[in-house]
Formats: sequence, structure tokens, C-alpha cells
Amino acid sequence: MRKKGSLGRKVILSVIFLFTLVWLLMSIGILLFYRQNMEEKYSQNAYFQAYSIAKYIDGERVKVYQETLEKDEYYEEILAYLIDMKEVSEAKYIYVVVPKEKGYLYIWDGGNPQTDDGVCDLGDFDEYYQDGEKEMKAAFEKGGSEQLLVTNNSDYGYVASAFVPIYDSSGQPVALSSVDLSMDIINSDINRFLMYSALIMAAILLAASVIDYQLVSRSLLKPIKHLGDLSENFVSEQMQRGEILEPDIRTGDEIEGLADSLSSMSRQLRTYMNDFEKVTKDKERISTELNIATEIQANMLPRVFPPYPDRSEFDIYASMTPAKEVGGDFYDFFLIDDDHLALVMADVSGKGVPAALFMVIAKTMIKDRALMGGTPGQILTDVNSRLSEANDSGYFVTVWLAIVQISTGKGIAANAGHEHPALRRKDGSFELVKYRHSPAVAIMEGMKFRDHEFELGKGDAIFVYTDGLPEATDSSDEMFGADRLLAALNRRQGMDTRELLKNVNSEVDAFVGDAPQFDDLTMLAFEMK
Repeated sequence: MRKKGSLGRKVILSVIFLFTLVWLLMSIGILLFYRQNMEEKYSQNAYFQAYSIAKYIDGERVKVYQETLEKDEYYEEILAYLIDMKEVSEAKYIYVVVPKEKGYLYIWDGGNPQTDDGVCDLGDFDEYYQDGEKEMKAAFEKGGSEQLLVTNNSDYGYVASAFVPIYDSSGQPVALSSVDLSMDIINSDINRFLMYSALIMAAILLAASVIDYQLVSRSLLKPIKHLGDLSENFVSEQMQRGEILEPDIRTGDEIEGLADSLSSMSRQLRTYMNDFEKVTKDKERISTELNIATEIQANMLPRVFPPYPDRSEFDIYASMTPAKEVGGDFYDFFLIDDDHLALVMADVSGKGVPAALFMVIAKTMIKDRALMGGTPGQILTDVNSRLSEANDSGYFVTVWLAIVQISTGKGIAANAGHEHPALRRKDGSFELVKYRHSPAVAIMEGMKFRDHEFELGKGDAIFVYTDGLPEATDSSDEMFGADRLLAALNRRQGMDTRELLKNVNSEVDAFVGDAPQFDDLTMLAFEMK
């Protein structure tokens, strides 16, 4: 293999990059120094004006205006003084305010109502902007001192601000003297400097470029153009025919190395295109199957509400939001007979397609067995035996199953390792119903499941859910938790089941924010009417 020289020796006479770099470094250094000094100058000017105003104003009178919001002769005298100072000093804003929790209360605004827009009056209130809250509160706190602030935003422009406390006779701060000076002229000076320096540098670069072009064109530009033409032809024609790019470049430097790399890349690209076509077809097939699986799973859950429009004795609503295309959570409710309603809330271990398949089996078994009769504990005992047989995958399912007698409100529930349900008595608040649970279903054969009796009166409601609700996490890995869940359930009285679930889901979304959904989110609410 021939030894290849350095491309750097062929382009060392090129001064374009060097001149540009020098200009940029010099410009940045000068501009930073200029901006820093000008910001300090304007900030000091703003401070001196604010300090003068603070010393001129009687702090005791400020307290009176804050409490009464009534003007007098002294108030008008100070207002005229501030307006005159603003015009003489060419300040952008001059105002005296009292900092509050969410913003600040205006005492005086030195704007001229005849020439300025948005002039505030005594008692007007405005919100803090950017770092203004921090600086203003620091200046106003007991023992605080004057504060300087430089901001640049679309609302107020590029300004230097000063905040100086005004004290009462006891030495306590009662208001802030605030002055904002516009510094837009700094940006104008910077733009003018950049324009002139850029014109000078452009003239120098033009002369250097002509010389440099002649030196590097033969050994650099022409070979690169040749490679470009070959590459364009390869993309538009040769690659379509399955050919390989083989440029004939013999410059003995990095250009020849680039040509060799392009030739190697064209071979790898051909292999990649063949593999990519196969992978794309596989992904499209998997995506189609997942969409079908999602639709099938959604159709297996009751989704028409109200589900029993001719039954007025109760109200029920449920929802399920999977973390992936398909999930392992499921809910169900169905009439065993005209007077008995079964409620199911369950969560299969794991996520994705395998958990969804196990969910289909478990849901079908629970419903089929429940329709045959028996208590929830008996139903889960039989389902556990069937699911545990040949359960080599190791999946299990936590289940809360209840059967409610509609005419009396009496019910029996079995909890197989599931979350504690929340119960609300009429005109009361939701509280978690905690009792000893049975193990999850499909862990092992031969297990018995306990029954727990309960009774729902008129207006009573029960809320069940999967662990994806209390374990929902925000971007800082903090969980939603049981306390926030109960607070969301009790946020407003008189909600029907649909409103209740919608409110809980909204509060979870607000808490989680932009954090990705970690687990399936499934809820069901039932109320006796």
C-alpha cells in the first residue's frame, strides 16, 4: 500500500479559517468586555437614581397609602417628582412598590399618562418577572440592602434595574424605590461594531481566498468534485442497480483515503439495504400484529357506559390505560343473575404481549367460573388451581373480586394480593379498607382464598385500582402514593363514577408530567343508588 501524505501540507496557505477565527476571538473578547463594563455603568446609574428617590420619600406616608389607597397633596407632589426625574434621566421605568407573595403593589408609577402606555396607579398589582422576585424580596427583607439586576426579555427589553428599600421611622423597610434604565443602545453599538468589522474582514478574506483557491484547487477541490459527482451518480443510478462505487483517485493523501472509504461504504451500504428491507418488513408485520392485539384486548374489556341503562340501582364506570401497546391489567363486571353483580380488578405480573396473553386466560377463567356460582374465595380457589397447572412462565395475577347483591347492597369480596380498595359512605370521604390479603393467583396450587363480607348502603361507593396508580412516578422518581390518591378521590363531593375516574386520572397526569408511564393504569368505581 502506498504511503499517503498529509492533506494539511496542501492547504496550509489557506488563510480563510485563520482570519475568521482571529476575527471571532477578537470580536467576542471586545464585546464581552464592552457589555460587562456598560452593564456595570448602567446598573450604578440606576442605583444612584433609586437611592436618591428612596431618601426623598417619607416611609411613614408610604404605609398610609398602602393601607388606605387614598391620595393626598404629598402623594401628588412625589408623583410629579418621579415623572420629572424619569424625563430628565431618560429612565425607562421609575416606580415605588411594596413586594407581596405573588407580585408587588404599586404606590407610585413615574410614567407620564399622557405619553407612556400601561402606567399603573396606586393600588395596582403586577406579577414578578424572571429574577425580579428574588432580587426585590432580597432588597425588602429585614436588614436587606439595595439590589441590582440586568434582564433581557421580550416584555421589558434590555434593562438594568436597581431596587433600594425605603424605611419607616423605626428602620423597617416599607417599600422599594425601583429604577429601570434601557440598555438597548448597547446592542446597537455591538451590531454596528460587528457590521464594520465584518466588512473589513470580508475584504481581507476575498483577497486571501483568490490566492488560496489557486493553490488548493488542483490538489483538493477537483478531486473532491470528482468524488461528489461519483457519489451523486451512485445514489441516483448505481445503487438502484446494486452496483458498487469504485472511484479512481490517486492523490496520495487523505482524499485518496476518502475515496477508498466511499468504496468500502458503498459495499456496506448495499449489505445494509438488503438487511434493512427485511427488518422493515418484519417490523411492519409486528406493528400490525400489536395494533390488532391492542384492539382485541380493548374489546375484551367492557367499554360501553352506562353498561346497564335499564338498571337504576347502581352506577359503574371503569378505564384502563396500558403502559405499552398491550398490558397485563384488566377489569371486568357482569351480572351473574338479575340480583348479583360481579366486580373484578386484576393485575398480571409483567408487561407487554406475554402478560396480555396471561391476562386473557385469567379474565376468561374468572368470568366463566363466577357464572357457575360460589363465593369469590371459592371462585379464585378454582381459578388458581387451573392457572397453576403447567405455569412454566412464572406469571401470576393479583385479583380483587367481589359479588354484590343489588337489592340489599350486601357483598362478599376476596383479595388475592391486590391493592386495598377505597370505600366511601354516603356524605363521607373515601378511606382505604385494609385487611389481610390472600396470596396472588397462580403462585402455587392448592391455596385457599379468604372471603370478606361488606355492605353498601344508598349513596355508598367503592373504588378499586391497580398498583400503576399509587406507583405512578414523576420525573424525580417520587410516587403518587396513597395519600394523593385519597386526596384526589375526596377533592370534590357529589361526583358520579365517570367524573370520579376522570378527576383521578387528571391529577395523576398533572403529577407525572413529562415522565414516561411506567405501569398500566386501571380503575373502577361502583356506587349504590
